[in-house]
Amino acid sequence: MVDDAEMRHLRRCVELATEALEAGDKPFGSVLVDADGRVLAEDRNRVAFGDQTRHPEFALARWAAANMAPEERAAATVFTSGEHCPMCAAAHGWVGLGRIVYVSSSEQLSAWLAELGAPPSPVRPLPIREVAPGVAVEGPVPELTDQVYNLQRRFYGAS
Repeated sequence: MVDDAEMRHLRRCVELATEALEAGDKPFGSVLVDADGRVLAEDRNRVAFGDQTRHPEFALARWAAANMAPEERAAATVFTSGEHCPMCAAAHGWVGLGRIVYVSSSEQLSAWLAELGAPPSPVRPLPIREVAPGVAVEGPVPELTDQVYNLQRRFYGAS
């Protein structure tokens, strides 16, 4: 169950996704939080200039590998507006980060993108647990999914 402090982190993820959208990018945002609830790093999607690996979850995994001890990574939580793609889930697992909490699932995103007429993903949308089975995962968080859906609608030009 997501508590009030965690909801604040998830709301920040939606704000970062909004920043990404306003910068002309796909709307995704993520926050890395330590075991004491302190925000260590945050990022938004940065794929608009052609590097499709510039996902915030991947950036946070790399940041954690460079800046945190293994035991600190294991105790950390990544909050994110959307469930990790397979690339980001693998990075999360390889780096040894702890729990993931996401607003909307890959299944939800796939359905939304199909509804909006978006081009299909070049990567199969697998759930995190299929890519990194040892990672604790929580989501979706229904209180914020409409906001994430509306960001996707705006990105893909739906009115």
